[in-house]
Amino acid sequence: MSLQQHSKVTGLSGNEIFCLKKFNYVPGQLCIGNNVVSLGVGKGISSGLSTLAGGEVEEITELICSGRKNAFDRIMAEARQYGGVGLTGVSFDLINHGSNLEFLAIGSAIRNLENSSEPLSFSTSADAQQLYCQLDSGFKPHSFVFGNVAYSIGMGGNIGGAFRSLKRGEVSQFTEIFDRTRHLALSRIKAEAKQSGANAVIGIQTSIMPFLGTQEMLMIGTASSHPLLNQYTNDPVTSDMTNEELWNMVNIGYLPIQLVMGVSVYSLGFASGVTSFWQSLAGGQVPGLTEILYEAREKALERVQIAAQECNADEVVGVKTRVYDLGGGLVEFMVIGTAVKRFDGVKTLQDNLPVQATIQDRETFVDGTADERVTGLNQAKAASAKVTQHGPLSIIFTIIVIVFYLIITFFRQH
Repeated sequence: MSLQQHSKVTGLSGNEIFCLKKFNYVPGQLCIGNNVVSLGVGKGISSGLSTLAGGEVEEITELICSGRKNAFDRIMAEARQYGGVGLTGVSFDLINHGSNLEFLAIGSAIRNLENSSEPLSFSTSADAQQLYCQLDSGFKPHSFVFGNVAYSIGMGGNIGGAFRSLKRGEVSQFTEIFDRTRHLALSRIKAEAKQSGANAVIGIQTSIMPFLGTQEMLMIGTASSHPLLNQYTNDPVTSDMTNEELWNMVNIGYLPIQLVMGVSVYSLGFASGVTSFWQSLAGGQVPGLTEILYEAREKALERVQIAAQECNADEVVGVKTRVYDLGGGLVEFMVIGTAVKRFDGVKTLQDNLPVQATIQDRETFVDGTADERVTGLNQAKAASAKVTQHGPLSIIFTIIVIVFYLIITFFRQH
């Protein structure tokens, strides 16, 4: 396939171009890589059985991972042919073409103002403004990295958890599945960073999206190196702070240590659920629901606190909380943040960030006709868990199957 030259077309904004010039970079071409895949009948059946089993659905994980890697390889090839020294703002999109799926990788090449023959040396999920924050914080970008996992609660989790969910409190079977799968994505992005020779993954963005009857948790970020983090080469640092937050923390003497997560899945319980239902009809406070959400939140925060202590962090900053209604009276509470630690000698190159590095570009093209076939990181829906996990249906179905089995067994024995 011949490469069409469009040397004067860039995806970088005026603010980004200003920030690039501060480090002797100039804008290059907009680059796009794609890969179209089909699940196929065999994989579809296999993944369906894995979905019933619960936990990671490896067939789906591998399909998505392969599709994205192939698209990324193509965008890197474009950037090299265009003479870029770096590729910025790399992101993924997914387009549904009937029975086929197209994976898109999009980014913008940049060039060295002083050396036009320098080879492509790095790629990053950061746009040019965010790249400025990274470079001024003392981080050297290596490569764009991602980690993903497709997972399902499945029948395996529901057989044990269905009856447990009838009682009020944490459902350990579900908590274990969600905690394990969420940390799989983190471990995979760290493995990619280690392979590239980096000692940190910064600017991690996390999204959770429905995909082929499962949920996919995707983390993207930039594998980077900082001279004061060499002790973490075998276990790279991870951070989901924004790049502007990173700059501010470095400016006052802190470096990220670890992205930490706490997960808890709670059940309102059958009896409490009935009580809460009647209380909600009367209006006013619903004590049962209030207490269970509070307990779930405290349990997730407690796990974040333990993780921070284990990595000897000073603080956990930028904490974000997410609540997912799994249906059937089940609620998942997730807490995610970055553990940081003070280091001697750490500082930013400049005392202040230029305003151009913090200005948010306004959208000047609004497409009201866009359909739901395109799925980007910013379009992930918090309610996707309820849609894809089918909490109430799977629990009810599991209970019916078990009761039916017990009845058949009873009559056969008598």
